[in-house]
Formats: sequence, C-alpha cells, structure tokens
Amino acid sequence: MAKKLRLENKVAIITGAGSGIGRATALIFSREGAKILVADWSDTGGKETVEQIKKEKGEAIFVKTDVSNAENVNKMADICLAEFGRIDILVNNAGIVKFGPLHETSESDWDTVLNVNLKSVFLCSKKVIPGMLKQGGGKIVNVSSIAGLVGFDQIGSYCASKGGIIALTREMALEYAPRKININCIAPGVIKTAMTKDMIADPAQRQFFESSTPYPRLGESEDIAMATVYLASGESDFVAGEVLVVDGGWTIK
Repeated sequence: MAKKLRLENKVAIITGAGSGIGRATALIFSREGAKILVADWSDTGGKETVEQIKKEKGEAIFVKTDVSNAENVNKMADICLAEFGRIDILVNNAGIVKFGPLHETSESDWDTVLNVNLKSVFLCSKKVIPGMLKQGGGKIVNVSSIAGLVGFDQIGSYCASKGGIIALTREMALEYAPRKININCIAPGVIKTAMTKDMIADPAQRQFFESSTPYPRLGESEDIAMATVYLASGESDFVAGEVLVVDGGWTIK
C-alpha cells in the first residue's frame, strides 16, 4: 500500500528557501506531495533548491524576491497563482541577523532586520490571505526563534523581530482561525545553517551552544522542516496561534 503523502496536491510558497531551513523545508514539502514556489533573494541558492526538487521528480519554480518589498511580494504570489492556480500554504521563513551592541546599532541596520524578518510576514500574509479566504482555508507557518522568547546578547534587532513574529502570529490566528486559516509559529533553537556557521566555528561559542542544549547535539535544518510539515498539514487543523519550540530543550531550563 502506497504511503499517504501529507501535503498531496497542495501548493506552498516558502520564503528564504534558497538555503538552510528554507531549502530543507522545500525539499521535505515536495517529498510530501506539495508543489513549491521557492522565494529567495539569491538567484544561485533559489535555483539550486529548485534543481534539487526536480531531481527528485517534484514540481517547483523559483522567483527572486525581496520579501521586504510589497511590489516584489505581490509579483511572487501572482506568479505562483499563474503557475499553480492556488496557494494553500505560506511559510514565512526568510530572515537575517546583524550583530553588535544595541547602542552601536545603526537605524539602517535596525530597519533592515525588522523589514526582512517581521515586515515580510505582514506583506506575504496580507497578499495570500484573501485567496485562502475564498478557497475556504489555508495554512501559514511563521518561523520565529527562541531569540523571540529569551534574550540573546548582541542581536537586539533580531530578538525584537522574532518576538514581533510571535505576537503577530497570535493576532493573525485569532483573526483568521474562525475562517479555517491556521496560523502558527515555529521557534527554532541553534540550528546549523549559514547564519550560524561562523558562531559554531568558534570553539567557545560552540561549547556554549552545546552546553545550553540538553539534547546532545545542535539542531539540523531538517528538524525544523519536519515540524513545519506538521503545521502545514491537515494533522494540525485544530492548532492555532501556537509557538512550536524546536530547540533541543534550550528554553526548558
């Protein structure tokens, strides 16, 4: 008997899917039967993700997108509708981080992080929700961070943006759950991606991360991708406004 695919015939937009968590999510979504629009600012990364999906006989297209720009976001969603006819799932995954003491953070850097990480959730959700309402439902998964739940040194703008995602997720869920749009949030711990590569390479930083994570390893992108599949599938129909923490136990201490 063939395995039932958890996202069969669904269409998903995944932002920041050119690498890391976004790429892992796109690949696993495709294996579960979804058609994917890969959105990323990087031509190289986005095209590589699509190539990997197609090698596995999945369906995917790439749209170069600045998720902090409304015109870019609207074009991305319109292309998805033209290609696949609907949007069932939105994963707001795109994110950046800038390091430094808060009192030395420039207004420009603050705005850039908040625009890419938080404003993008607003813009992408605003664009796709009307279609989800018309078709009778949908799933939105916002990728936050444990940095939105607990403090982390030297990344004030990132913490603010990720905390804002959690608050926005709860508001959106309250507003749209009555119309069968499930909106939830994932809060990853320290995950081995390009964003954390330099920190993990530092022996003192790695020791701190590992000692702070009760489960005896750091996170992999696939750990977050599998949790995202659950929140994007019919298995989570009665889940709304939740923050699913995937951190190896960091925040339970």
